[in-house]
Order: sequence, then structure tokens, then C-alpha cells
Amino acid sequence: TQNVLGEKGQRIRELTSVVQKRFEFAEGAVELYAERVQNRGLCAQAQAESLKFKLLAGLAVRRACYGVVRFVMEASAKGCEVIVSGKLRGQRAKAMKFGDGYMIKTGHAGQVYTDIAVRHVAMRQGMIGIK
Repeated sequence: TQNVLGEKGQRIRELTSVVQKRFEFAEGAVELYAERVQNRGLCAQAQAESLKFKLLAGLAVRRACYGVVRFVMEASAKGCEVIVSGKLRGQRAKAMKFGDGYMIKTGHAGQVYTDIAVRHVAMRQGMIGIK
């Protein structure tokens, strides 16, 4: 939350004004609140960002993905699946799936009980997708 708030709440005020100008709201009509995530291991967006920064730092794809899956499962999740696609090694693009536990993918339960996040990582060879 410190990254979002900034020095004496300066950054959150900047973000508020940017949102206000971008979507043409009236002055003072927008209020932004920053709240800490209760359990980072169960937040798909936090884990997708974590994996993005691991890949940008140069960590191998398999090692980074298995690390994220293990972290999520240690946070008492029922199941986890990480899909990474793009030019992982060489010119040919491919998709890799890393999973553990029990995953509901179909039906209404799949939409309600699973947390999904998608990120795009601009690597030297091209874009890599993380889901």
C-alpha cells in the first residue's frame, strides 16, 4: 500500500486526479481508497504480478511458475493453475500449464469460485501471456 499512497499520500492524490481527468468527472467527485490484501497467496492478481516481475528479472519460466504454484498452495488454496504462453524458448511459441490441487473450470461454480488474473509481459523476444 505504501507504493500506492506515496509520500504523505501524494501518489494517491495524483492517481485520483488522473482518473478524474481521464473520465471527465467533476472536481471532487472521485475518491480512491487503497486497502491491503488479506491473503496475498489467494489473490490471483498479486500472484500474476509476482510472476511478471520474476520473468522480467530473468528467472527461468518453469522455476518461476512452480514457485508461484507452491506459494499459492501453501496459502491453503484448494487448487491452482498457471498458464504461460508465448515465445518461451526459441522462435516457436508454445503454452505451458503448471497446476496443483483441484481446479473447477466449467460451469457456474468455475466462474464463482475461481480467481483469474491475466498479465502481459514484454520480454526481449516478444510478448508473454500469464493467466
